[in-house]
Amino acid sequence: MTDRLDGTVALVTGASSGIGHATATALAAAGASVAVAARRQDRLEELAERIGGDVLVLGTDVTDERQAASMVERTVAHFGRLDTLVNNAGVMLLGPIVDAPLEEWRRMVELNLLGLLYATHAALPHLLDAAGTGPRNVADVVNVSSVAGRFARAGSGVYNATKFGVGAFSESLRQEVTGRHVRVTLVEPGAVATELISHNRPEVVEGLRATWGPVEVLQPEDIADAIAFTVTRPRRAVVNEILVRPTEQER
Repeated sequence: MTDRLDGTVALVTGASSGIGHATATALAAAGASVAVAARRQDRLEELAERIGGDVLVLGTDVTDERQAASMVERTVAHFGRLDTLVNNAGVMLLGPIVDAPLEEWRRMVELNLLGLLYATHAALPHLLDAAGTGPRNVADVVNVSSVAGRFARAGSGVYNATKFGVGAFSESLRQEVTGRHVRVTLVEPGAVATELISHNRPEVVEGLRATWGPVEVLQPEDIADAIAFTVTRPRRAVVNEILVRPTEQER
């Protein structure tokens, strides 16, 4: 990394496990003060203890608009500013479209899309303020999408739809705020060793394990490294899109 994040504040959603957990750790190591948000507060408290120092723990369900707004306001009240928002909270519920449980679709739309929108909407005024002041005179929105936001596949139609939506929203937001030095980065991981697969129905889990079993998948730290890289670029530079796949993953 060519720069550090000393004096800045980062808020990471979905920080109780996986990519969010690793990202909060990486940003703290780069010097940022970190607020961590997720529904499982006990895991956040364990993470805060591991990181050490002044880590703000925010038990939050970002699908609730008021909780998402409160998450941001509590971060700013505690640290005095917000420089980096990492929208990582998400769920992947796969299976055929025909006869799919509608509740699974609803959960993905509410978390993968609406939760991200609520958090971003609440954070933007503070990010714009941070971009106009020190110490770095730049702010970042990092939206964690998926390779599923590039390629649609049978059996993941609604998950694809939510991740394509994240990509479209990110590009539109980028065009609106880039002139004010709020950078927008879309991160698209391939297969990563997280809890995402375990949230699926047993028959889906079995199929996924058969598909990915022979592949050496990514670790959460691989994605956290990519996020830390982009938010530590100098003010003049932005990495707008990062696609990170296991070496053996074809699509």
